[in-house]
Amino acid sequence: MIKLMENFLHFFEILLSSEKLIKYGGLALLLLVIYAETGLFFGFIFPGDALLFTAGLFCGTGDLPVNIVLLVASVAFAAFLGNITGYGTGKFLGKRIFQKKDTLFFKQKHLEKARNYYDKYGGVSLIGGRFLPVVRTFVPILAGAIDMNFWKFNLFNFVGALLWSGTLIPLGYLLGKKIPSSVDHVEYIILGITMITMSIMITGIIRSARKDNLKKH
Repeated sequence: MIKLMENFLHFFEILLSSEKLIKYGGLALLLLVIYAETGLFFGFIFPGDALLFTAGLFCGTGDLPVNIVLLVASVAFAAFLGNITGYGTGKFLGKRIFQKKDTLFFKQKHLEKARNYYDKYGGVSLIGGRFLPVVRTFVPILAGAIDMNFWKFNLFNFVGALLWSGTLIPLGYLLGKKIPSSVDHVEYIILGITMITMSIMITGIIRSARKDNLKKH
């Protein structure tokens, strides 16, 4: 039982580490995690931005033996399908989702962040939200719950998936090609990416809160 628990924790550690995930699971596990992060309630726990950048970096250094065009296209497709799954979940739950109680993998506060972002930017939030942790998981679910037109949703979904995959992966790829030794410091690069994306999200939340306070007064 203890050994089983240790194996489970080790596997979970791999899933949460972009570097280990790609080294152990390759393209298949990468695509599975991207799909989960963009389509399932618990997906927000995965390091999406860092994962894409690391995949590009390893592709550039040869540690991930996949053609860069295939990598970008397959990740974009996985993210596209993930959002469709999220939309379907929201469509199925409908307004009930706003009364759903918090669980280990679902928090109303995360849905509220996504709702604030959607209220502010509308359908474009499906594009910009791709670059924000947590928001990219819950915005498609919210879009389904409020019954956003499916074809309009998929237009934003397609553009967002392509931009997300087509920017972070090539950036990592170019760094891996130009400075192969950067792979030895990937954890610091990932930390920097995480700090930047979290700063953007926190700044957006603060601005939204300030505007709400001004409206109240």
